[in-house]
Amino acid sequence: MNELQVIEYIAALTGSADEQLLKGIGDDCAVIRKDGTRVWLLTMDTLIESVHFNSSFHPPEKLGRKAVSVNVSDIAAMGGKPVFVLFSAGLPRGFDEGWFQAFTRGLTDACREYGCFIIGGDTVASPGGLTFTLTVIGEAEAHQVVYRSGARPGDTVWVSGELGWAAAGLELLSGGIEPDNTAFDPFREKHLNPQARVALGRQLAVSGLVHAMMDLSDGLATDLAHLCKQSGVGARLSGCDLPGVETLAAAARCTGSDPLRWAISGGEDYELLFTADPGVEAQLVKIAKQCGQSIFAVGTIVADAGVTLIQNRANGSSQEIAVAYQGFDHFRKEAGG
Repeated sequence: MNELQVIEYIAALTGSADEQLLKGIGDDCAVIRKDGTRVWLLTMDTLIESVHFNSSFHPPEKLGRKAVSVNVSDIAAMGGKPVFVLFSAGLPRGFDEGWFQAFTRGLTDACREYGCFIIGGDTVASPGGLTFTLTVIGEAEAHQVVYRSGARPGDTVWVSGELGWAAAGLELLSGGIEPDNTAFDPFREKHLNPQARVALGRQLAVSGLVHAMMDLSDGLATDLAHLCKQSGVGARLSGCDLPGVETLAAAARCTGSDPLRWAISGGEDYELLFTADPGVEAQLVKIAKQCGQSIFAVGTIVADAGVTLIQNRANGSSQEIAVAYQGFDHFRKEAGG
């Protein structure tokens, strides 16, 4: 079973739920009715040593910040405001106290900056490495929540920032490649200390201009495929419009990688992916600018299923490549496996 099949299997077993549950499995957050006009947004994410992070090069304070940001990013993707955090830590016996103290400083600093508060959790002994799980609870006006399921044929597909930078940073860090090359610092920082786009997500939701939205955690190809599946549509991406690819060229040469692959399949960008009517471009750009962000149109929603990449050839022609679900998958088998 791959990751998508695992999620679908669990979802099929859950059955019907309480009427207070407005959205369960299948979006960035579960949505639960809070009162007559507002809802709670709930999300959870886990960071496991040697799977999600390498403590040999990931500074503990930045890892603490990242643990918060990757969860808050889900709240942002639905247009909400983070409020409360539950934190669970699995620590091996004899763990480094100084390391853990630095981690928790990053954790609490990030909570403070995002405006949320740790209210409880759990601590346990881990037989292996470090494991951290956070549940973030946010809130939003019910009518302003943006789901993955609203994309419409003809919509423009947008992303909120450069793609593939976190994947590039991870390869540079993992290989110890040119650590003193400051030109690569933005890529490394994108992996080590991503920023959740809370202000932008909130303002896009308030505007009412966005039809569907989610965050980019598993790569554009996979996350857009999830959005399209929930919306019952497909998408066509323009390879020449993917932001940040040209800036990755030097890093790609050093690592022997393909910058386009990073942009399409690289995970952990934690930017916002959203769709809107093509006639509201100027308004969206204005909202992003007010939030100190840049946004980029990267494709179009179509009626046919699937996600394809339109890539220009050197001879002036173009080719269409199916790319759906080609991002990160915890359970994908290796070639020949």
